[in-house]
Amino acid sequence: MKKRIGITGQHGFVGFLLFQTINLLKEEFSLVEFKRECFQQANLLDEFVGQCDVIVHLAALNRHNDPEEIYRTNTQLVQKLIDSVNRVNKKVHILISSSSQEERDNLYGKSKKEGREKLADWSSQTGNPFTGLIIPNVFGPFGHPYYNSVVATFCHQVARNETPKIEVDSKINLIYVGELVEVIIKSIREELNSHAHVVPYTCQAGVSEILNLLNHYKVVYQENGEIPTLNSTFELNLFNTFRCYMDIENYFPRQFKLHEDNRGAFVEIIRLGMGGQVSLSTTVPGITRGNHFHTRKIERFAVIKGKAKIELRKIGTDKVIEFILDGQNPAYVDMPIWYTHNITNIGDEILYTNFWINEPYNPADADTWMELV
Repeated sequence: MKKRIGITGQHGFVGFLLFQTINLLKEEFSLVEFKRECFQQANLLDEFVGQCDVIVHLAALNRHNDPEEIYRTNTQLVQKLIDSVNRVNKKVHILISSSSQEERDNLYGKSKKEGREKLADWSSQTGNPFTGLIIPNVFGPFGHPYYNSVVATFCHQVARNETPKIEVDSKINLIYVGELVEVIIKSIREELNSHAHVVPYTCQAGVSEILNLLNHYKVVYQENGEIPTLNSTFELNLFNTFRCYMDIENYFPRQFKLHEDNRGAFVEIIRLGMGGQVSLSTTVPGITRGNHFHTRKIERFAVIKGKAKIELRKIGTDKVIEFILDGQNPAYVDMPIWYTHNITNIGDEILYTNFWINEPYNPADADTWMELV
């Protein structure tokens, strides 16, 4: 029987990626929609709780002008959740995202620790499984600048030609949001009953090191169109994060430099500091390829001959971004992670497209998820 999972804060940074990832695992899990009004209306919260076998509690206030408001909000949300589970009177596995700031002298850290301890006491009293995740700094695509993390803020600023300011150049313990999502899903599968589970960080980087890498990506990739050398999983994740903060609607399509003489024409498709797979496809008029997305892969569509329409849509949203490319002026579009995409031959002749992706295709781990744009 499928586990029914609800995520408080499902529209937030971690919640969005967790929701979308679980949504890919339809044979194992089903999702219970969470509405923001649930914490304002007890009957709605009870209805939500009553449908869940698992609740991942991510809803929290991270920043506010009044630290007391952060503390009140976060502790009250936990208490409301406990009260609702007690009213519904059912077995439910609750997971909460606490923070490595628990031991710091601030009200945000205090609120997260107290919330985790409240749920630990509830678990001990009721016998319900509880997972208290103590999480390091999280970074990844679609985080809110000036709110979720310094990485989100720097990505936003660098991509928009702003000048970030380093307040303190310290080392930061980090985990990529996709890696955190894997930890949460593993904890759900195993019904982990751990009241203080410290999630290990997967990388450590200095603030200036992060900023230097982002500035490097801006010059090499955003300005020159080259895929940079990525020396680690952290750098791949940071690069994919950076790409999601670019203004892709106005950045693409990018024109190639066309070299022509009496022999014909030459275009350099891609310059890169890493390997991958290069493919050439032909598409007959009226046919669409793609309608899939990737969660980690970097991909480039380059139209060489013919006329094409490329469409992109961020998963979980309705807005479709459309680009028209013509082989008379060869151009390319790169696919951000978590954007489903396709390409359609809208011309009267065969469409020639060059595809590059940073990983050779592996059927056992394809990272290719089908979804219509």
